[in-house]
Amino acid sequence: MRLGVLFSGGKDSCFALSKAKDDNEVACLISLYSSNSESFMFHVPNIEMTNMQAESLGIPLIRKETEGEKESELKDLEDVVLDAKEKYKIEGIVTGAVRSIYQATRIQKICKKLGLWCFNPIWLNDEVQLLKDMLDAKMEIVISGVFAYPLGRELLGKKLDLETIEKLEMMQKKHSINPAGEGGELETTVLDMPLFRKKIIIEKSSTNYDNYSGTFAIKQARLVDK
Repeated sequence: MRLGVLFSGGKDSCFALSKAKDDNEVACLISLYSSNSESFMFHVPNIEMTNMQAESLGIPLIRKETEGEKESELKDLEDVVLDAKEKYKIEGIVTGAVRSIYQATRIQKICKKLGLWCFNPIWLNDEVQLLKDMLDAKMEIVISGVFAYPLGRELLGKKLDLETIEKLEMMQKKHSINPAGEGGELETTVLDMPLFRKKIIIEKSSTNYDNYSGTFAIKQARLVDK
């Protein structure tokens, strides 16, 4: 089946992409660039990296700007999915949703309206095991945003590893955060994975953090041979 992937460049959409390619053809990537840092639907930190990631993957990228206002941003999503359907003849949409009923139900509604299959390959996966599976899959993941107590500045820009996963698991037990960030607690950016033809090297970055909320912004990066 020809599919389009809702693609943020974060760990979940990248892992969902790899799962979808096992038995399907991925015809395009679809990214929404939200001007609202508190968008209910869309990943924001380092979303511009999707251009470089798409180049590395060798998959066409369709992108659309959105103001990221609650509910009205769904019309922007519907428009860009329709564009993908018409341009690339896709038959379904892949999402990286894990636990977010808000996101999943709204995407499913759009797919139903447009006559598309909605494929959620990592839906209801155990969050801690999911993070470990991503490491086992040789994904290089950097934390690009934290937005909840007690997530500290030291996590920003840190590459996901087993030690960090263990810390997130402890925070889940003690503070009820979602270790995969499905409650908006954290965001990530993928720098490398087996599907990438080249890996991303960060050359310049900046960190902004205050009161358990902050971002790691990639200012300059380049693709290098693996």
